[in-house]
Amino acid sequence: MKSKYRNLFLLFGIVAIAVMLLTFDVSYAELTDSLRKAGLCFPVVIFLWVLIYLLNAGAWYIIIHDGFRGDKIPYWRVYKYTVTGFALNATTPVGLMGGEPYRIMELAPYVGVEKATSSVILYVMMHIFSHFCFWLFSILLYLVLYFHHLQWSLSLFLAFSGIFCLMGVYFFMKGYRQGLAMRCIRLLQRVFFLKRWAINFAEKKQETLQRIDDQIAELHSKHRVTFYTSLGAEFFARILSCAEIYFILSIFTDTISYWDCILILAFTSLFANALFFLPMQLGGREGGFALAVGGLSMPYAYGVYMGLIMRLRELVWIILGIGLMKFGNKNSLKSKRI
Repeated sequence: MKSKYRNLFLLFGIVAIAVMLLTFDVSYAELTDSLRKAGLCFPVVIFLWVLIYLLNAGAWYIIIHDGFRGDKIPYWRVYKYTVTGFALNATTPVGLMGGEPYRIMELAPYVGVEKATSSVILYVMMHIFSHFCFWLFSILLYLVLYFHHLQWSLSLFLAFSGIFCLMGVYFFMKGYRQGLAMRCIRLLQRVFFLKRWAINFAEKKQETLQRIDDQIAELHSKHRVTFYTSLGAEFFARILSCAEIYFILSIFTDTISYWDCILILAFTSLFANALFFLPMQLGGREGGFALAVGGLSMPYAYGVYMGLIMRLRELVWIILGIGLMKFGNKNSLKSKRI
């Protein structure tokens, strides 16, 4: 049965890649020209994400093992499921619709369905929570570096962004203290076309959902070191991912600073996440990069080119992630299965 569902995920990923390649609104000449300009920068950027995914997988591994206690599942498998999960999410409209069910399915034989579900929910919460922390950090960074350049329109934007981030931090901290599974089900009960399903699901799975919420709340209340270590790994992964922007912009200019790259990524990710319903955030990221580099008095074309190189990098990792779905499954440790 598990093999059947894995094959469905694999088929979905292959179809999504084919659709993206057929609808990729860039000519072959533009692609080859971009890769030629990038030169050795492109393989460096590809390898950089090996390190970033190491941190992402580490954050999830820490949650699964409540720190570093025991060896419920090998780290390399967590790494594999991390890469493949992100690949599935990148090809799914709205996101979190393919990668998270896949991760739960693969992890369940090692730790049980409840622990697998709670650890995946916790990791998703941590991944999104680190977004808000990164955005808040970037707002403070901009005020430190460019306070003398502030205008009323930009001040208003920063104020609204700061309020939005603080609300996000409050929401997630409340979720960490009280759990999130039952709260999500109650929210779905207010959606007209999901109301009946959500009510029936809550009645049938109330005890399971409560245990999942207890596990979520336990991480923050009893395992503070685990919580902040996982958050630190996710936050540092975002800081490290700014190196990709630094490498690409270094092709055009030698005046770019790493601090500016942090600001560019922060604005672009905020802009692109507003368009979460698009697969791979098509168009939103490129527009965000163009606006971000323009706001730092650089040519808009740098942002467009940077977005294209990063789109190609993401496509390479999506293909690698979908390909990893078949790797190593036959040698799973049956003794770990429940």
